[in-house]
Amino acid sequence: MGASGGFPIDLVLFGMVAAFLVLRLRGILGKRQGFERPAQPAQQAPLRPAPGPVIDAKAEPPVTPTAQTMPDAASPTGQALAQMRAIDPTFDPSRFLAGADQAFRMIVAAFAAGNRVALRPLLGDETYAAFEQAISAREKAGETQFSEIKSMHHLSIDSAELKGRVGLVTARIVSDQISYTHDKNGRPLTGTDAVTEITDLWTFERDLSQQDPTWRLVAARSG
Repeated sequence: MGASGGFPIDLVLFGMVAAFLVLRLRGILGKRQGFERPAQPAQQAPLRPAPGPVIDAKAEPPVTPTAQTMPDAASPTGQALAQMRAIDPTFDPSRFLAGADQAFRMIVAAFAAGNRVALRPLLGDETYAAFEQAISAREKAGETQFSEIKSMHHLSIDSAELKGRVGLVTARIVSDQISYTHDKNGRPLTGTDAVTEITDLWTFERDLSQQDPTWRLVAARSG
């Protein structure tokens, strides 16, 4: 989400408001600050696909663009997005969803790995505190979390509102995941190794009047 050139990812994240999110992430569930725009494709086609983002020094597969749905421009959500663009002309809903896609992948992976350094810049203060508490409890119990996003089906903007100059946008994210938790003896506690379709609603927040292009996760729930 930085302003540096590249694939437009205009985003990074907000602060969770309920203990429900911790429980949700324990069941389903990067070092990057914000959504960095990947480099623009060269004029000449590359001989091989560019590598995917690197999370914890492990190259991830290149990300296939996820289907997007935009709200009607005349709807309250569409009007709120237009007001956001009036404050920040660089704001673009399609780029926002591309960034939400990347943020979702990074946060799920970082939470499962217990990577606090990767999570800190992506989350609002309350959200980070909840995530950190869940990770600490898992570590204390000797539990191991495994999460893998097999595919991303669809992204859409579920709602948007403007509070002064602070924008709040909720993305509906539909994905196929494998996620489970094992105890210290390797016995299954929660989740399943079967691929499961999951719908999440993640809310991101940003002060549109500031130069910082980072959107941070502030709330999450099941759709």
